[in-house]
Amino acid sequence: MDDQLIARMAAQVLAKLQDHDAAGRESPGLFADLDDAVAAARQAYRQLKTLSRDSREAIIRAVREAAYGNAALLSGLAVQETGMGRVADKIIKNELAAQKTPGTEILYTEACSGDRGLTIVERGPYGVIGAITPTTNPSATIINNCIGMIAAGNAVVFSPHPSAVRTSCKTLAIINEAIVKAGGPENLLTAVARPSIETAGRLMKHPDINMLVATGGPAVVSAVLSSGKKAIGAGAGNPPAVVDQTADIAKAARDIVAGCSFDNNLPCIAEKEVIAVGSIADELMAYMRKAGAYQLSGRQTEELAKVVLTEKQAEAAAGCSYRPTKIYAANKAFIGKDAGYILRHIGIEDGDAAKVILCETEADHPFVLEELMMPVLPLVQVKDVDAAIRLAVEVEHGNRHTAIMHSKNVDNMTRLARAIETTVFVKNGPSFAGIGVGGEGFTTFTIAGPTGEGLTSAKSFARQRRCVLVDAFSIV
Repeated sequence: MDDQLIARMAAQVLAKLQDHDAAGRESPGLFADLDDAVAAARQAYRQLKTLSRDSREAIIRAVREAAYGNAALLSGLAVQETGMGRVADKIIKNELAAQKTPGTEILYTEACSGDRGLTIVERGPYGVIGAITPTTNPSATIINNCIGMIAAGNAVVFSPHPSAVRTSCKTLAIINEAIVKAGGPENLLTAVARPSIETAGRLMKHPDINMLVATGGPAVVSAVLSSGKKAIGAGAGNPPAVVDQTADIAKAARDIVAGCSFDNNLPCIAEKEVIAVGSIADELMAYMRKAGAYQLSGRQTEELAKVVLTEKQAEAAAGCSYRPTKIYAANKAFIGKDAGYILRHIGIEDGDAAKVILCETEADHPFVLEELMMPVLPLVQVKDVDAAIRLAVEVEHGNRHTAIMHSKNVDNMTRLARAIETTVFVKNGPSFAGIGVGGEGFTTFTIAGPTGEGLTSAKSFARQRRCVLVDAFSIV
C-alpha cells in the first residue's frame, strides 16, 4: 500500500470524523466534559479490578491486533492531520508499539523466604492515569501507553495534543472497541473530544487522577512534575552521534542517515547532530552523501538557517557553556517535513531524493544547539575523541535522553556512556535500534529521562505492594 493511497484513506476518515463532530456524536471513550471522562474511567477501573490477569492479557491481545491492523490507516491520518513525518515510518512505529510493548508478563512477582516466613512483592495499579500525548507520535504513543497501563491494571484519561486530536481520537475509538469485544469494560480509555491547554491543566489537578504521564516538551513535563501527583515525564532530547577514527565509516554513515531521516527526525531519540573526529570527517561526509544526504555549502547553510529557525529569548541554552548573541528555535512550519520540501525553500529543486540535509558547522551553530526535529543534520569536526566526548556532553544539554556512538574501541564507547549518562545509548547502529527497531529489547514511546524511569513499561505504571506472612510457609 503506497503513501498516496494511505493519504486518500486518511482524508476519508478525517471527513467522517468531521461529520461526526458536526452531528454532535462522539466516538467510544470521548466526552465533551473532563469530569465526565474521568468519572467514566474511574468506573471502568473498578470493573477492571474484578477481572483476572488472564482477562487483562486477553484484552491486550485484542488491542495489539486492532492497533496492528489499523497501523497504516492511523499513520496516514497522522500525516494528513499534522503535516509532519512520513507515512511508511509511522506504520513501522505503530506496528512496533502493537507488537513490542510489554504486557502483563513483565509484572513478575518477587519473593523471599526464611526462618520467619514468606514475603512476596507484587505490582498493583495506581488507578486512573492522566496521560498527555504529543503531536509527533500521536497514535504510536497512545498504543504504547494503553498496552502498558492496562497491563498494570489502570484506566487512562488521555489528553492528546490539539494538533493531533483527530488521529488520537480515532486511535482511542479503535482500541476501545477492541477492548469491549474482548470482554473488557467500556471507557477503559477516555479523552475529552476537544482537548486544549486548559483541559490538560485541569487534568493535572483533578482529584480523581492518581498518576500523570506526560510525553512532550519541557513545558508539559515541568507542569506534571509540579502537579503534586506521582508523575512520569518524558521530555526533549538533542542526541549527538559521535564517530571516532576506529569506526566502520561507511556503515556509520548509512546508520546515521537512516536514524536521522526516520519519520523526518520527529523521534526524540533521532540523531540531531554529528560530532566527528577530523581525520575521518571528510570520508564520513562522502559516505553520507552516498547514503542519501544532500550536503550544503556554507552559504547555503546560512540561507537554510534563516528559513528553518526563529529567534527566541537571548539567553544560553540550559546546560551549555556557549554564549551565542542570539538563541533560536525550530520554525514549526518545517518540523517533520521532507528534506526535499525544505530544500525547495532555499531554491534547491533537485533535492527530492534527499533523506537528510547535511551541513558542516561550528560547535556553536544553532543547528547543533537546538533540537530541530527535521531532517537537517549538522556535522562538527573535532581534533580527537576526547574533544568529541566533551562536545557531545555539552550539546546534549543534560537531558539524559539519547546518545549514539560509532567506534570499534570499547574504551571510547565506555567513556562516552559514563560521561553523558543518557537513558538510551546506541553503539554502532541507527538511533531507532534503541527502541527495538533492528535492536534487541522492548519498545516504548515514553522515554522518561527527567524522572528516571527510562524506557517505560507496565512496571512503570504499577506500584509495589508487599505481602508478609510471618512464621509460616517457609518449607526449607
